[in-house]
Formats: sequence, structure tokens, C-alpha cells
Amino acid sequence: MEQEEWERLTPEEKKKQLYLTQKKTLEAFLERGAISKAQFDKSLGDLTVKMGMSSN
Repeated sequence: MEQEEWERLTPEEKKKQLYLTQKKTLEAFLERGAISKAQFDKSLGDLTVKMGMSSN
């Protein structure tokens, strides 16, 4: 995402983008075997709760 696009987002939209980026990182770790499925599930659950997001 370009800096200019980022600056136009509302705080809630920024939060959602950050959440999606973190989720993609966790998915990449899982795909590459860096974390187990159990670790992925726990980390994603924790991230979802801490950021106040529903499961996406």
C-alpha cells in the first residue's frame, strides 16, 4: 500500500489493514513450516481478540 493511500484511511481501516498483514504473515509462517497449526491457531486467535476483530 502506498503512503498516500495509507494516509487516506480511517483509523479503523488502518487497524483492519494491519490485522490482515499480520494474518498473512502468520499464514506464511505456517506454509513454510516455521510454526505448527496449533501455534497458528493460537496466534491468530490472540491477534483477533487483541485487535477486536471478528474472524476474517
